[in-house]
Amino acid sequence: MSEDKAVLHGATRGKLWLLVFGILLLAANLRAPLTAVGPIVGQIRDETGITNTIAGMLTTLPLLAFALLSPVAPKISRRYGVEKTLFFSTFLLFVGVLIRAFHSVWTLFIGTALLGFAIALGNVLIPSLIKRDFPQRVGVMTGMYSMSMNLWAAIASGVSIPISQSTPLGWRGSLMCWAALALLALIIWFPQLKNKQHGTTAANAGAKGIKSGYLWKSPLAWKVTMFMGLQSLVFYVGIAWVPQILQSTVSASASGWLLFLMQIFSVPASFLAPVLAGRSSDQRGLVIATCGLLFLGYAGLLTGSSLLLPLCMIFIGIAVGSAFSLAVMFFALRTRSMNDAAELSGMSQSIGYLLAAFGPTLFGFMYDLTQGWTIPILMVLVVSLCLLFVGLQTGRNVQISPADEKAA
Repeated sequence: MSEDKAVLHGATRGKLWLLVFGILLLAANLRAPLTAVGPIVGQIRDETGITNTIAGMLTTLPLLAFALLSPVAPKISRRYGVEKTLFFSTFLLFVGVLIRAFHSVWTLFIGTALLGFAIALGNVLIPSLIKRDFPQRVGVMTGMYSMSMNLWAAIASGVSIPISQSTPLGWRGSLMCWAALALLALIIWFPQLKNKQHGTTAANAGAKGIKSGYLWKSPLAWKVTMFMGLQSLVFYVGIAWVPQILQSTVSASASGWLLFLMQIFSVPASFLAPVLAGRSSDQRGLVIATCGLLFLGYAGLLTGSSLLLPLCMIFIGIAVGSAFSLAVMFFALRTRSMNDAAELSGMSQSIGYLLAAFGPTLFGFMYDLTQGWTIPILMVLVVSLCLLFVGLQTGRNVQISPADEKAA
């Protein structure tokens, strides 16, 4: 009997670790296909003949897809199951990455839109999956999830230019190679399709939460949404245009590795921030530190000093890693149930990414208008101050609850 229990315990642990590994691989695919674009956007622009404003759409288009699909992602998962939905989204991402590398401007943008829809599903559903399967380890698992995203985002940023320069396909080969990571995630996630308990769990959770319509009238829900949107705006402006800012001072190869430095420092920050946030009832101190580093990092770029660039990238990396993880943790910390967290996640990512979608295109337009980086960078500094203002309110120890509806 004891041997049977040992075998069962071993099988359970094996399934658990397979689930963890699957989540980390899914997370790896949520940023790498996007951050791979920034360092080579100049090559894409020059070869295709598009303007800086249109080039900004390569980052803006996925954000619009996030905004459109995020509100319905929980409904899709309740109908088909979160495991199947995540498998389908990863397959869609795989297809989108391949199409994006075809020899056409149209396929470049069609593939980008497809992978945007795919990533939107993962953005909303993976935090919900973590809350369901790891209720006692939400902070740690959120940290691992965020860390995987940022680590692979850093790798994609660092190797994007070297791959484009070493393959006959150029920038197309650099973008296409990330299909391999999506394929690996599909293989590892496939065993999770056997899970038959998701539908009941989701349905039960949905019966006990606050009304989703109330979220749209809740001031706290809107503060969480604005925090999500503003930090996303800064992040996607960074991956789209920081490489170009750097290349005005250093070589293209050096700019890629400086972006890698930014991303690699975001990795420990993205892990530690949710762990620290989960251990404290008030996250305003973390918000102040995060926004302070963000402001200092971008202010340093205004000096034009190549000596300050590594320090600026480190500050920005820590800030964006921490800000994203805090935004994801606020979904859980500011709600009382799993369903409430999923609904808040859908709302925040929909409106938040719609707000963020304007960032890269506006940044590129402002550069085209002024032919300089000063005004666009000043825009980011203003956004960082707005993020601080919203974060100080979001970081307070309050929660959205049905009781608040009467008081609203």
